[in-house]
Amino acid sequence: METLAEVLKRLGGRATFAELTQLTSKRKVAAAVSAGDIQRLARGLYGLPGNESADQLVAIAYDGVVSHLSAAATWDLPLLSRPKKPHITVPKKRRPRPGLPAVLHWAPTSAEDRTRRLTSILRTVTDCARILPFGEALAVADAGLRLGLTRRELIAATTVMRGSGSINGRAVGTAATAASESFLESMLRALLIQDGIEGFEPQVTVTRGWFRARVDLGHRQAQVALEAEGYEYHGTSSAFAADCRRYDELVAAGWLVLRFTYQQIVFEPAWVVDVVREALSRPTGHSARIAGAHLLGERAERVGW
Repeated sequence: METLAEVLKRLGGRATFAELTQLTSKRKVAAAVSAGDIQRLARGLYGLPGNESADQLVAIAYDGVVSHLSAAATWDLPLLSRPKKPHITVPKKRRPRPGLPAVLHWAPTSAEDRTRRLTSILRTVTDCARILPFGEALAVADAGLRLGLTRRELIAATTVMRGSGSINGRAVGTAATAASESFLESMLRALLIQDGIEGFEPQVTVTRGWFRARVDLGHRQAQVALEAEGYEYHGTSSAFAADCRRYDELVAAGWLVLRFTYQQIVFEPAWVVDVVREALSRPTGHSARIAGAHLLGERAERVGW
């Protein structure tokens, strides 16, 4: 005779109380729950233990799917902070009902999303683009592209967005790139985009003889490099020396290097933008030599050389 765990496995891992009691008794269902052989997922719904994540259990309780920030965390997309309560999307006409703590969203979902109780990467990115600030949404979208989404897919999905958050969503779709390599780099690039600062490209390669290095964001014409510095630190003297050499070579190649920390990018965005604008206003390379020669000529005229 099949055990209740075997019955649930045969039924796809989930079954209603009515389905189980047709094959056994209420007492045996209660005993299986008590023994930990099966678990109560929601009122009248049972499943195998360990099959679902905590967020998926909440989604099952609401008969919805894990979405938005919770889906981003599940897909390992970067977030400034993880959500305190799971985000769950339920059908549009579903009435609110008592349940576990959750942030509920009402929207249609695909059959594939409902089967796995989780929105796809594309749907997750577009959902986040609706509700997150531009910088955080851009970081999620950049990471989504690195995971295999195409720009064509993302732009197509954001172009047809309507309603709340659609303007932000379309801006994110246009600006997103797989070239960005970190959450902080995406956040820094977002500050420049929002302030109308143009010319910076992600992961620009700088060469000087044998030397070759990539900078997080580089302005080729102005020769200004921006680096987004996370919490990482140099664990050895050789690593510290290599970093010093890298920045010395960049400066020797004529580049002005600005390094911004997590705290500055997240909590002092106006200062970061001001510093970048000031750096761009300073003459560099050929322009600097012309400006220097012009200044020397003015001084020569004043002293009668």
